[in-house]
Amino acid sequence: MCRNIRVLNNFEPPATEDEIDAAALQYVRKVAGMTRPSAANQEAFDAAVAAVAEATRVLLDALVTNSPPRDREVEAAKAKARAAERYGTGR
Repeated sequence: MCRNIRVLNNFEPPATEDEIDAAALQYVRKVAGMTRPSAANQEAFDAAVAAVAEATRVLLDALVTNSPPRDREVEAAKAKARAAERYGTGR
């Protein structure tokens, strides 16, 4: 359920609003134990997603690092290589 939560810190260009919102949504889904809330819970669910997204923005803005920014394409290639090694390329 949390496959879309990715490291968002120290990338060039910085994390987008869509990436932050997607991570917040996945986090709330995991904690709530549901992918879609009932109508009775929709408002609470949406408020939680907004709060987590805001907390993520505050965190990312406050973090300081001395390492050089990571490149999204390079990190994606590394992840593909790890997956190919783990699951095999024959699939």
